[in-house]
Amino acid sequence: MIAFILAAASPPSKQQATRQQVQQADQARAAEQATQQQAAARAAAAAAEEQRLAEQRVAAAAKLRQAEAATEAAASRMDDLQRQRREAAARLAARAEAMQPLLPVIERLSLYPAETLLAVPAAPEDTLRGIIVLQGLARQLQQESAALRRAQAVLDAATAAVQAEAPKLAAAEAAQRQEAAALDQQIAAAQANRKAAEADADAAASRAADQAARAETLRTMLVTLDAQRRADAASAREEAARATREKNGAAAEAAHEREAALSRPTGGGTLAAAAAPKGQLTAPVAGTVFRSWGDPTDAGPATGISYHAAPAARVVSPCAGRVEFAAPFRSYGLLMILDCGGGYHAVLAGFDRLDAKVGQDVRPGEPVGVMPGWDPGAGARPSLYVELRHDGQPVNPAPWLKATS
Repeated sequence: MIAFILAAASPPSKQQATRQQVQQADQARAAEQATQQQAAARAAAAAAEEQRLAEQRVAAAAKLRQAEAATEAAASRMDDLQRQRREAAARLAARAEAMQPLLPVIERLSLYPAETLLAVPAAPEDTLRGIIVLQGLARQLQQESAALRRAQAVLDAATAAVQAEAPKLAAAEAAQRQEAAALDQQIAAAQANRKAAEADADAAASRAADQAARAETLRTMLVTLDAQRRADAASAREEAARATREKNGAAAEAAHEREAALSRPTGGGTLAAAAAPKGQLTAPVAGTVFRSWGDPTDAGPATGISYHAAPAARVVSPCAGRVEFAAPFRSYGLLMILDCGGGYHAVLAGFDRLDAKVGQDVRPGEPVGVMPGWDPGAGARPSLYVELRHDGQPVNPAPWLKATS
């Protein structure tokens, strides 16, 4: 009996202790797996929500584009009518100026025709010759007066057309503002939900963009961006390998995610390296192309295309990809560069405001910025400049763009 009590009071065997350690390890491993699964589920839910919101922004931008098309048409008509009105006013002023020296003669002849002819003593043949000259002058004055009346009529018609078009433009702009306000609310919500320091990949992209901003040319900028992206991806790959060797699963997973974020974008809406131009890209703005690829410019043949659009028109991403640069650059003003995959970059310039940041993934048709406002007929019209580059070299973007936006 005493022996039994002593045996029961003795410490657990080594085998029992090992079994407990194994159980504790299994429990810890199960808890870690559960935590990872929960984190993965949250990440998947967040990604799905972000995709849903992005699709809503694309749909809202498409709806806004319809309003912008109406505004652009009305603004273009107004701009053309204002130009016609200015030209008519200039022609009227020129004719009035040409007739100005003749007005005293016209007035005297209308009041005192005989006295005017007899005012200067002359031989009969000279008087007859003067009468013939005055008859010719009268015919010319009649023609000039008729032309002056026609010019005045053209000016009056142009003025009336401008006045008739103004309410249509105002209504179109009001509809555009209403749709734009709804889209701005979605953009603001998306920006609020996005963390300022979302991941190390964002910081790396910002560093690359800062370095690229110091480049002298657009081609040099693209080379700098690509080199920095490759270096950051290699660093993330090495960090993932080191974390794997050290059996640090969380660090390895984070490094793999950073490497994936720094790799070139792939998937639906991106371009493949060997892709042929078949209308894969969305037109970045609802407007009219006024300068095409190869058209003469002060710097030589155009290496992109330029759009005229509605005042404060929304600019959308032409492809699925990643924002690599979004800041002022040289004479381009506010410039955005999108990595469209496959070595292709879309270059957009002429913004008044940027709505996407460096490192952000975008979908085709997703709003990325706003063009300046302008007053039709009151001055220079702003434009959006668009380039497509493959491995740094400009290519004609027209065949890549969809026929309708």
